[in-house]
Amino acid sequence: MTGVVVFHHVLGLTDGVRSFAARLTAAGHEVHTPDLFEGATFASIDEGLAHAQTIGFEVVVERGRLAAQSLPSDVVHLGFSMGVMPAQLLAQTRPGALGAVLCHSSVPPSELGEAWPESVPVQVHGMDADPFFVDGGDVDAAREIVASAPDAELFLYPGSAHLFADDSTPDFDADAAALLTERVLTLLARVG
Repeated sequence: MTGVVVFHHVLGLTDGVRSFAARLTAAGHEVHTPDLFEGATFASIDEGLAHAQTIGFEVVVERGRLAAQSLPSDVVHLGFSMGVMPAQLLAQTRPGALGAVLCHSSVPPSELGEAWPESVPVQVHGMDADPFFVDGGDVDAAREIVASAPDAELFLYPGSAHLFADDSTPDFDADAAALLTERVLTLLARVG
């Protein structure tokens, strides 16, 4: 059993994020899903982004950091889109992290103060024509992580959907989500 902290995207802690976490739990892992929006959920990315901007992205990241403080350090940090910010920060800076899974987003490691830690395996998942992931520079950050980390993988899926792993959104892609889940489970089994 591997501990996993799943950080949600800008739509909030949706039923789709919960069902993804439930699949990991069903596979025998201990999964935590902190609610960075304190119960608020949104119907569109624009609405969610507006909420995140109102409270401040630094507050969102701090909520993630504080939620992780009460958990063991030897966990895998997984983030969806906006949730990548606290997931990546914790994976890069919290001693004992077992790994990171960055879905639909990534940040250059230097923006978090240090290079990617050699002992932390990482997976980055995104669609090859997702405008947020590709045009926003996230895929370039992902390639930077993969080039600098000894145990790193970038998985690109065909399509343009952003939140393709969340079965409660219109972006959901069942085939891509199933493959993403399989790859995450493989990582969890390897590091656990």
